[in-house]
Amino acid sequence: MLIDSHCHLEFTQFTEDFDSVLKRARDVGISKMLSISTSIHDFASVVKIAAKAEDILISVGIHPEGVNDHGVVDNSHIIALCSSSKVVGIGETGLDYHYPDHNKELQKQNFIQHIKAAQFTGLPVIVHTRDAGDDTLAIMSAMLKEKPYNAVIHCFTESMEFAKAALDLGFYISFSGIVTFKNALSLQEVAKFVPLSRMLVETDAPYLAPTPYRGKRNEPAFVSETAKFLADLKSVNYQDFCDITTSNFYKLFTKARG
Repeated sequence: MLIDSHCHLEFTQFTEDFDSVLKRARDVGISKMLSISTSIHDFASVVKIAAKAEDILISVGIHPEGVNDHGVVDNSHIIALCSSSKVVGIGETGLDYHYPDHNKELQKQNFIQHIKAAQFTGLPVIVHTRDAGDDTLAIMSAMLKEKPYNAVIHCFTESMEFAKAALDLGFYISFSGIVTFKNALSLQEVAKFVPLSRMLVETDAPYLAPTPYRGKRNEPAFVSETAKFLADLKSVNYQDFCDITTSNFYKLFTKARG
């Protein structure tokens, strides 16, 4: 069995063939799919998706790119939305300085509010970081000194130094289809370094389809291709890789155990 630890099943790219998408995932052994919230304002659509199938779990949070439009969310608002049994994580949240109109201060404040919600609820934080590695680590480290919490750096594309720092803080690292790309040599070196015991695998569907589906709409079934690639990269049996990363998922997302 294998788990897609990060996808976006409520996105419109899946509207027309949603049931077929789920069937294809199950057919290749995907036991759970974590559909990630990117906007509290659209959270109802995430909840609706989760209600359609037992094997869909969800998170609650605001993507850093959404801060410009919706402002900083208070941690109490996030906490209130965690009452659903399907909510197993906080996020995705974090920092994204890629686009010129980003607001660093608002993003930082929003990130902190998500971490506070995680500290209160005991749910892990799902962290998005792009072109903001130093600030991401600084905030995560400072907040960890205040009160324990757990986290995963999703769709990891950062440096080896960032990976080492995140692991030193006790966090998990999740790899997407990007690691299968031919030009992702430095990321592949990071994947070789990260211990299997701290690794998750994801699609980030509908984006970032792995080889051999690159350029197509991504979907949870394709996480098996990323898993096969990583298993080969780390010279481990595919089934062992699936078992270990599934165990890691349940260690991190403890509420998902039911």
